[in-house]
Amino acid sequence: MRICVYGAASDKIDDIYKNAGEALGKEIARRGHSLVFGGGSMGMMGACARGVKSENGTSLGISPTFFQVDGLLFDSCTKYLYTETMRERKQLLESESDGFIITPGGIGTLDEFMEIFTLRQLKRHEKPIAVFNVEGFYDPFVDFMESLAIKNFVAKDTLSLCKFSSNIDEILDYLENPPKLDFEVEKLKNLK
Repeated sequence: MRICVYGAASDKIDDIYKNAGEALGKEIARRGHSLVFGGGSMGMMGACARGVKSENGTSLGISPTFFQVDGLLFDSCTKYLYTETMRERKQLLESESDGFIITPGGIGTLDEFMEIFTLRQLKRHEKPIAVFNVEGFYDPFVDFMESLAIKNFVAKDTLSLCKFSSNIDEILDYLENPPKLDFEVEKLKNLK
């Protein structure tokens, strides 16, 4: 399985997140999966890639050409694909992957998460999505989504399109054996 991992590119984040990212990468490789990611050498991206490499796993880095700056990209990817724009990068991350894990990150990660989540809701893909909720990082997001559902801005079962967990085994089990989801696009028309 080709697993896309979205996450922070900053090395200023706390080590608890980077350690979790590296552990995730190790388990991805141990289970025989390959990593697809944005190619960064730092933050959650770099930590996950180092974890995959430490277990002799394979990785595909996808990066826009303007990120080719010394030290910015992980230099031990099995393969690299380069794009001209961030939009092209997001498209390749989606098309080259069989499932997605969102780890803690900033606005870039949230942008990638929202796009892949929206496309799943609209049935533009049926690939599983898991959220690695390290130290409750995404708890405020869950609360926000629940408030959107209460106010009828999203369907009440929208969050069922993702698996939220702080447990790596639960996340990978979910991606390997995703449940059949009962979410219908037509429900979006009945929010009144």
